[in-house]
Amino acid sequence: MLTTNQTFQGTVAAVSSSFLFSMMFLFGLFMLPLTGTQVASWRVLMMLLSLVILLSLTKQWQHVFDYIKTLKTLKEWLIFILPAPILGGQIWLFMWAPVNGFGLDVTLGYFLLPLVMIVLGRFFYREDMSVLQYAAAILAALGIGYDIVQYGSVSWVTLFVCLGYPPYYLLRRTLAVPPITGLLFDLTLLTPVVLIMLYLTGGFSVAAQNMKFWYLLPLLGAFSALAMSLTMIASSKLPVSLFGALSYIEPLLLFVLSITVLSQSLDEGGSLFMYGMITLALVVMIIDSAIGYLVRQRNDRLHGYREPQVGGFPPRRHFINQRIDGVLKAHRFRKIRRYQKKMDKIQQKLEQLDAK
Repeated sequence: MLTTNQTFQGTVAAVSSSFLFSMMFLFGLFMLPLTGTQVASWRVLMMLLSLVILLSLTKQWQHVFDYIKTLKTLKEWLIFILPAPILGGQIWLFMWAPVNGFGLDVTLGYFLLPLVMIVLGRFFYREDMSVLQYAAAILAALGIGYDIVQYGSVSWVTLFVCLGYPPYYLLRRTLAVPPITGLLFDLTLLTPVVLIMLYLTGGFSVAAQNMKFWYLLPLLGAFSALAMSLTMIASSKLPVSLFGALSYIEPLLLFVLSITVLSQSLDEGGSLFMYGMITLALVVMIIDSAIGYLVRQRNDRLHGYREPQVGGFPPRRHFINQRIDGVLKAHRFRKIRRYQKKMDKIQQKLEQLDAK
């Protein structure tokens, strides 16, 4: 059963990560005259540097190498590499949109993302949906459908966010890629692209000429790595339902920042009817998560069951990746078999010599 201390630590980690991600949403304003594209490029480089430092300090490199050894076929490598451009596009949009008047559109995309993930889980993995989840999906669909009928379209930014991440997660889930390993290789593959982008757009020279970037750029990388780490901590300590409910804090913060700091009006992101339907859908989802959490807490007390954790990543000393473990066991078995065959041959020769 989850202890109160674990729940408290996980909640603090989830809220803190949402706050850090919302702060990064405004980083483009702090880093003018860099453009949103240049800021996104710098973020990739700083995230990669921070992640390398994090892996070195936590001594996690062996887990990365162990997983890479399991990728044998061209198909597996393609599935492993394909998510990189998707993540690159999402990072670019997250940093570009606020400084180009699309902050609310990004926020709507993040509001809709959990609903899209639930619906895709139902169709791709046959996961059950509760009555409240069906109701939330219908409410959100009504809001989006109204704007399509009324205005003929929905913002491409909103669609890119809510429809772009699901393929990324589905591809990662296909190979059961650990989050740190996947992120490390995504950023590594994106590095040549962002280096070329910074060189062609003058991003290096702009950053070198202004002293403020000497501390803002490392801060951007530190924020990114810390937010990512806190999200993983929260996912390992919190029940699925509670973690899902807390995931709405980030888009709520983004919404407030878009209205206050970025000075956007509600009309810029969509109709009031759409906002109303999506808000109702979010309320229904939070109620569904709360009910699920309370039911599982009751079951824990009655039956002593442990509620499933998000992500399935226990502390490093207990880390067991079933796929890697299976591959390593098979490798050791083949090695033992080879030695056994050699020993059998030697034994046969010795018996032949004794017979003579």
